[in-house]
Amino acid sequence: MGKKAALVLLRHGQSEWNKQNLFTGWVDIPLSDVGIQEAFAAGERISHIPFQEIFVSSLIRAQMTAMIVMSKHHLGKTPIMLHPGKGKLQEWSKNYNPKSKDTCTPVHVAWELNERMYGELQGFDKDEMRKKYGEEQVKIWRRSFDVPPPKGESLEITSKRVIPYFEKNIFPLIQAGHNILISAHGNSLRSIVMFLENLSKEEVLSLEIATGDPLCYRYEGTGWGKESIDACQNEYRQATQNE
Repeated sequence: MGKKAALVLLRHGQSEWNKQNLFTGWVDIPLSDVGIQEAFAAGERISHIPFQEIFVSSLIRAQMTAMIVMSKHHLGKTPIMLHPGKGKLQEWSKNYNPKSKDTCTPVHVAWELNERMYGELQGFDKDEMRKKYGEEQVKIWRRSFDVPPPKGESLEITSKRVIPYFEKNIFPLIQAGHNILISAHGNSLRSIVMFLENLSKEEVLSLEIATGDPLCYRYEGTGWGKESIDACQNEYRQATQNE
């Protein structure tokens, strides 16, 4: 049996545009007050799971969520944003002290984990779009697998960037026994869950991922299993107490 590792998937807390019922997609909107509190609550629920790596999308609502979550972690490690390929930002942000490296958790930023891009719906009120295009058409754009909104992405298109990134950059770390936190978005995380649970394109349509509600998957070298977040947290809390 291979090494055992935990993968925690977390949809960002409520954003300002979630609150206002606007299509957001790639528009870079911060968390609302409610979203900030959801992130704090999520942080408490996963505060004893030791993460070796964190992955976030390039959008601020996912990054804010991850930073707030880690502020509640019992290990007290500092999340440190990495900037590969960013020239001076990569060069000048290097940490030279081995001791302080041990007190940090690396955070990888990936646009591939961004929310699906909602095209020409972005910025518009969802109810207004239902009145303009009809309830059924907006439902198709939002919940079908392969029909994108005007100049936007379908879930199928979104999954074609999310899943290859997961397989190439995240899964090898999990195979090596690293616990991973991914702070991202409803549709990018739906893509990952579809992959982990081998869901059909029909089955994934009914999958909903709530804001600020962490999901836990375990990998033990032979495959994936879903576990309640409380069971995952309690296992690591118990291990800490027994040390």
